[in-house]
Amino acid sequence: MVIEYIRYRLPQERSDGFEAAYERAADALRAAPQCVDYELSRCLDDPTCYLLRITWTSVDEHLDGFRRGPVFGRFFAAIKPYVEDIEEMRHYAPTPVSGPGGAAPPTLYEWAGGTDAIMKLCAAFYRLVRADDLLAPMFARMDPDHARYVAVWLVEVFGGPAAYTAKRGGYRHMLGQHVGKAISEARRRRWVNLMMDAADEVGLPDDPEFRAAFASYLEWGTRLAVRNSQPDADPIRQAPAPRWGWGVAPPYPG
Repeated sequence: MVIEYIRYRLPQERSDGFEAAYERAADALRAAPQCVDYELSRCLDDPTCYLLRITWTSVDEHLDGFRRGPVFGRFFAAIKPYVEDIEEMRHYAPTPVSGPGGAAPPTLYEWAGGTDAIMKLCAAFYRLVRADDLLAPMFARMDPDHARYVAVWLVEVFGGPAAYTAKRGGYRHMLGQHVGKAISEARRRRWVNLMMDAADEVGLPDDPEFRAAFASYLEWGTRLAVRNSQPDADPIRQAPAPRWGWGVAPPYPG
């Protein structure tokens, strides 16, 4: 993805109607498959300045896909009176320098109790798995460190250190654990149920907000695993490990 910044400076006599014009133009952005999101901000220190941020899927998709596409005409017609007020219009790529600040809400990883809590969760879960008639056969040859590896994955997914990507191969390696396994819906549901039982057993937070986010990841992750495990599956081979938040499901392409 790439971020476009457009900086405007409007004389007071031209500012009337500017935000309304971009509200009309936003209809085209909402309809454009190349646009991820957008935001128009007004400077508090100098109210004549506006900054528009648009996230595009790529530079080419913006310049060729959007600008030559069917909705660009609507977009440009709405903002055309203000084109002469543009001071800057450029594309930017994010850098690795990013992260939450002190006022940000805690991650799911922090709320759960950190690495120790997630390690205990996975140890309890796989003890339940080994005693379960439906799941035990799938894990009969389980690596002795399997529970720890899954815990490292969950630590990263829930916002903790990205050790699974750094040391275990990230999404691609996790995908390899499921390809060709033909996981059934019955086994998926049992996996989810036992993980929720393990969360109760080890005392993970039981507030509705955390449990809703926790359960949503289990549903999303296991359904993706079932789909990727089928004999005719053609899964995505390269993707980042998901970073799960409070009610946020990352949109994987495809």
